[in-house]
Amino acid sequence: MSQKLSSLYFFGRPLSPIYSGIMKLRESLYHKGFKRRYKLDVPVISVGNLTMGGTGKTPVVALLAALLQEKGFKPAIISRGYGGAAGNKVNVVSDRNNIFLDAKAAGDEPCFLASTLHGVPVLTGIVRVLPCRHAIIEFGCNVLILDDGFQHLSVERDLDLVLFSAATLAGNSRVFPGGDLREPVSALKRCDAFILTGVTEKLKERSLKFGKLLQKRYPDKPVFHTSYQAVGATSLTDNTLHKINTLPTPLFGFCGIAQPDLFRRTVDSQKISLSGFLPLKDHQPFKPALIKSLSDQAQATKAQGFITTEKDLTKLHKNAFRLPCFALKMVVKTKENFLTFFEEQMDSFSAKSHDSSHKYR
Repeated sequence: MSQKLSSLYFFGRPLSPIYSGIMKLRESLYHKGFKRRYKLDVPVISVGNLTMGGTGKTPVVALLAALLQEKGFKPAIISRGYGGAAGNKVNVVSDRNNIFLDAKAAGDEPCFLASTLHGVPVLTGIVRVLPCRHAIIEFGCNVLILDDGFQHLSVERDLDLVLFSAATLAGNSRVFPGGDLREPVSALKRCDAFILTGVTEKLKERSLKFGKLLQKRYPDKPVFHTSYQAVGATSLTDNTLHKINTLPTPLFGFCGIAQPDLFRRTVDSQKISLSGFLPLKDHQPFKPALIKSLSDQAQATKAQGFITTEKDLTKLHKNAFRLPCFALKMVVKTKENFLTFFEEQMDSFSAKSHDSSHKYR
């Protein structure tokens, strides 16, 4: 944790009970029906987290969408579009074949998902029930995935998955502004299952201990562990996939994600030689001044190219750099127990899922 964040949490600690109480009251208002919850005619899957910062939701969303497609479903991804400039009630980032909005308009994650998943519409909107309905009516989608949906209680869901990063787990276990939690730990009773993401050999022991703690407190909710595997590097200029051992060396690394140190360690684990590395703010826009700064640092360190994340690559123009630029392509690795669990969920979806074209009440 940075010194700045540590200081913020220290001074914000007295306010944590107030914020925690507000979040509990909000949950209660939805539970008792004082705030409306919308029930849709198709299955809804929520992928979210209790903590702030990155927990690997986007790769998991992509995995679920791919598994649903393999099963014959027509999924859509619904996001708030954090950081995106598009302000319509419904913003279609992509349909099944075309991408309409870039990262500046759509937000980093929706744009990345749109560019990664062929045949899966991606939509954003602050009032998420509206893009949900649009996906059903206009695109005939028969299952919806809410990206970062755990705190978005106005849409009922059939499967609620809560993710924890193996690197940070529950942070300091205090509610914001005194800690990393978006709401009290008691909120976890709402979910159906836990996924610990980014488990490495180094993090395996503490991840297993945390998983056992979750299992003890919530014995009816399964706990799954996933890891990431690098399968190549995508070129910025032509989107082709290269083998990691064929990349130029050394490379200058940079990324604008919630946990840049994780990316740095992943790059090191692939034995990619770095001439330097620059961590950026999460959702960092790539303005001309930053592009020039990166280019100057790469030149000063005699780098032969750049290496970054897939999310960052979607925000860069293909001619942003004179040197070649690559994004490490990562896939989620799951164990058989999660695949079995999700297969069972998809079987239950089949009874509810159907094409819907009628208007909602």
